[in-house]
Amino acid sequence: MTQPQNNPDTNNLSLPVDEHEEEVQEGDKRIRRKGVYLLPNLFTTGALFAGFYAIIASTQGSFEQAAIAIVVAGILDGLDGRIARLTNTQSEFGVQYDSMSDLVSFGIAPSILMFNWALTGLGKLGWAIAFAYVACAALRLARFNAQVHTADKRYFTGLASPAAAGFVATMVWTGYEVGVGPAIGLLCGMVTLAVALLMVSNVRYQSMKGIDFKGRVPFVFIIVTVLLFTIITIDPPRVLLLIGILYAASGPLQAIFRAAHSRLKPKS
Repeated sequence: MTQPQNNPDTNNLSLPVDEHEEEVQEGDKRIRRKGVYLLPNLFTTGALFAGFYAIIASTQGSFEQAAIAIVVAGILDGLDGRIARLTNTQSEFGVQYDSMSDLVSFGIAPSILMFNWALTGLGKLGWAIAFAYVACAALRLARFNAQVHTADKRYFTGLASPAAAGFVATMVWTGYEVGVGPAIGLLCGMVTLAVALLMVSNVRYQSMKGIDFKGRVPFVFIIVTVLLFTIITIDPPRVLLLIGILYAASGPLQAIFRAAHSRLKPKS
């Protein structure tokens, strides 16, 4: 009886998708590994989905849901990088995927949300401001990727795109029930443009990456954290907007303080 011959084409079945392969550092050696890390990329995918949902919701007039979705995307984006560092699952693929997700969730989504809520009445000026925001977010992300290995980890150069998107989203979340006239629309447009320019500025912001989540902290730190969450739950949109305003203003204020201090400092 004739035995069936093994066909190498059937024994090595694979999906019609190229397997991702990249160099990773393991100890003092760099070796090539196939596949991607699941856990951090799940959070990145969640952030991408939240940003996509925000776009759909804002085009349908559901401004509150869209704003909340962008805030959720910001939370997930903050978790993916920290989880990757805590579990030692950083990868170049994760960095690039995170940037693509950020452009959708913190560049396109907030600009479309702000345009549909407040800028449509400004005509060409409105969509020009919305486009300027997207372009600045893309430039901010490209600059971050180009400097990721050389920049000081303690600081961001320019306002980070998640913080900028959170500012815009909570502004809409706070006033989504208010009728937007030409005056309010122009004011929102100028604020949106100012936030966009802060993203591509050279103003330094604290990155908060120096916090050691695996280390011990004073007990009072936990108490302050609980109080902060309690305050946020009282009125989430307005409290988060206030935090966004303070953080966005902290960079320029610190730059002014440093410039004034350097001028007053006696020369030796």
